[in-house]
Amino acid sequence: MRHTRNTVVIDAPSNLGLRPPAPGTVPGCYKLAGALRERRIVQRLNALEGGVVVPPRYDRGEWQPGDGVFNAAAIAAYTPRLADRIEHHVRAGDFPVVLGGDCSIQLGASLALRRIGRYGLAAVDASHDFRHPGNSDHVGAAGGEELALATGRGQSDLTDLEGLEPYLRDEDVRLFGIRDCFEDDVRELAALRIPVVTVGEIRRWGAETLARATADAFAVPQLNGFWVHLDADVLDPSVMPAVDSPDPDGLLPEELVALLRPLLAAPHCVGLNVTIYDPDLDPEGTAGELLADIVVDAFAQS
Repeated sequence: MRHTRNTVVIDAPSNLGLRPPAPGTVPGCYKLAGALRERRIVQRLNALEGGVVVPPRYDRGEWQPGDGVFNAAAIAAYTPRLADRIEHHVRAGDFPVVLGGDCSIQLGASLALRRIGRYGLAAVDASHDFRHPGNSDHVGAAGGEELALATGRGQSDLTDLEGLEPYLRDEDVRLFGIRDCFEDDVRELAALRIPVVTVGEIRRWGAETLARATADAFAVPQLNGFWVHLDADVLDPSVMPAVDSPDPDGLLPEELVALLRPLLAAPHCVGLNVTIYDPDLDPEGTAGELLADIVVDAFAQS
């Protein structure tokens, strides 16, 4: 294994940030952690047990578009509790691997790191998760908004927990794996000087080269380190169909491993989230097996 630090696996099985896949149901991504544990990810990472941060009940109540982020009170209650667990391990010098859950769990990591100092984020995701009242008619699912919320855009009960808004500065964020067809999203982030690398650009410039350059860019005195956020939907649906929004033309497994490995190997990388994979959409378990293999391979020495 590449870290001399202890790798600690923490379960954050929250689905609070996603829309119901069908009326009367709840998103199945809360089963992600259990599915990866079933594939012995803790043992294969030679990791320590970090336990579970149990989320509140998923209940949108009478929410309607225009009411703000649904499950906001539950997310606002859950985020500091998850942050407590992550903060404890980062301060102890451990390397947390947080198994989600939907992307709203990234707020827990961002808040934890904001308490400690100033950190960067390398987000590996098919979409920019940057919906906010300034660019959309309405908001709703925090899983599609967590980067906007973490950078201080949106309702204050989520953006300003503990008076620490913003948890992330725009200039400290890097995005990888956005689909080339999402041109408007890329332009919006570029206007904010948030660097974005699309799937096509990853292939053109080389995943490993980009990851090494990014790790080097985060190794500056102004930053205490950086965190990696992995959304399984960055993978192409041909290999990862078990996500809520499977967009075509994504990364292939070997490309994702090549991108993750230099990031996770950097001494100033302090943790990893794994999100969005939904075992309910993977009856044969093949996508979950692949995701577990990718995470384990990403930690292996090159």
